[in-house]
Amino acid sequence: MNYNILAYTIYLTIMVYIIVYVGRLFYNNGRVFILGLFKGNVEQTDYVNTILLVAYYLFNIGYAFLKLRFWTNVTDVEVLVSSLGTNIGVLILILAVTHYFNMWLIYYLSKRQALFH
Repeated sequence: MNYNILAYTIYLTIMVYIIVYVGRLFYNNGRVFILGLFKGNVEQTDYVNTILLVAYYLFNIGYAFLKLRFWTNVTDVEVLVSSLGTNIGVLILILAVTHYFNMWLIYYLSKRQALFH
């Protein structure tokens, strides 16, 4: 049995689901923060929010697929579970760091905007 193909399939299925789910959450719930930055300008907020969602999808799904290039050879079930855990964990950590960076950036921009107005 080819464990690499099984590992890739499981990994990509889980990661694309997580990325899309988290992206939709950010898109829906983050709109209020962006709306505050743009002082209630709904049209501009929706454009920026959509651009951020597309960039988020491209960056994270692209990284998930790129990660397959550097995957170790999976020879048995033990290595399969270990590889899946490691690779899924790394991508989830990247998602978390990206989220916290974006939240910090929104906070910083809102404070900076308050200083100049």
